[in-house]
Amino acid sequence: MAHQGAAATHEESFTARVITVSDRSSRGERADTSGPALVAFLGEKGFAVEEQVVLVPDEHAEIVAALHAAVADNVALVVTTGGTGFSPRDITPEATCEVCERLTPGIPEAMRSASMLITPKACLSREVAGIAKRTLIINLPGSPKAAVENISAVIEPVFHGLEILRGVVSDG
Repeated sequence: MAHQGAAATHEESFTARVITVSDRSSRGERADTSGPALVAFLGEKGFAVEEQVVLVPDEHAEIVAALHAAVADNVALVVTTGGTGFSPRDITPEATCEVCERLTPGIPEAMRSASMLITPKACLSREVAGIAKRTLIINLPGSPKAAVENISAVIEPVFHGLEILRGVVSDG
């Protein structure tokens, strides 16, 4: 799998799944634009991304179920989009923490830091990232622009983390 950025080539393609957390999109009232933008970005970076985005409402049990399903399917990278703000219905980080066995705080710290160069409101994002078995889960904002900007800021280290998590390289 080849990816752009640091000159590195990977023989193995990692699987990825995109989960859009949105009440309105899950009810068909609004088109999901963030999910397809992330599918396109990850595909360009060499991930084997599922064609369909998983749409779930801002409901704790449904977010947790979608994350558990991805872990059970042994997906390498799961990115969520939506539900990371201050609205009372924004509970994606809490659901993610329930599924993850180990948090990876450096990933959201780096995303917020990079995003702060674009907008001071980036500090209001509550996204988290963590590991569940051999799956890395990363929360992203709900806007397509912000979601792609955030994952772009960490994609190179994420590849290395997945190589370690999946046993492609050692952590030495």
